Amino acid sequence: MSTVSVIISTYNHPEWLEKVIWGFQCQTYKDFEVIVADDGSGQETKKLVDELRNKVSFEIKHVWQEDDGFQKCRILNKAVKACSAEYVIMTDGDCIPREDFVQVHYINKEPGYFISGGYYMLPMNISKAITLEDIEKQNCFNIQWLKEKGIPKTFKNNKLTARGFISTLFNTFTPTNASWNGHNSSGWKKDILNVNGFDERMQYGGEDREFGERLFNYGVKSKQLRYSAVCIHLDHERGYKTPEAIAKNQVIRKEVRQNKSVWTYHGITK
Repeated sequence: MSTVSVIISTYNHPEWLEKVIWGFQCQTYKDFEVIVADDGSGQETKKLVDELRNKVSFEIKHVWQEDDGFQKCRILNKAVKACSAEYVIMTDGDCIPREDFVQVHYINKEPGYFISGGYYMLPMNISKAITLEDIEKQNCFNIQWLKEKGIPKTFKNNKLTARGFISTLFNTFTPTNASWNGHNSSGWKKDILNVNGFDERMQYGGEDREFGERLFNYGVKSKQLRYSAVCIHLDHERGYKTPEAIAKNQVIRKEVRQNKSVWTYHGITK
């Protein structure tokens, strides 16, 4: 049995998913399984997962459900049930992990805490240009390589360059809240089950934050590691982002805050 379960959520983007899974093949810490949480992708994604199973060193479980619109929370709950490890990392099928990604999450895990990581957003042209060889050589995390491809000089570049004491310093003083981020967070499976996982009424926009808020209400604290647990975020359209969905989510989140809710009745246990 693996010491870590990694859940990767995906929907109909096998080109990006392949790069992400290859990123996990390049990890320095090897004792993990991958659960692909598939919210209704077509046959192309299934074919890719089947092919990659023979090329990677870790077990891949493919948890799939029928396409019923944006139902990420539902597939994440199914994926949590499929995890065999006590510790769970969650990320997305458009986020390539740096080679120390799993290791950073694993060595910083602590009872009573979840970990909040960050991401470095790439434009579409660079997202497409990254090859499997670039991932193996970690070129796509090399700021010089990215600058040659046209990345501008900004403070955010520190996410890729900060190491050791400097990354700890940035983690400590960043103004960003250490919230649960669907693209890069980890926690204990028992804590996830104790708040009944994700609220399946939630649509795109804040569904991960709502889950994190219930963890806080349960007494779980968070660790800020956005300059240490690093992934690069590939570009994509967000066609499922609607004002109606955002408004609906805000109502649910407001209830959670007002009632200091821990449990959702629309989660793993129905």
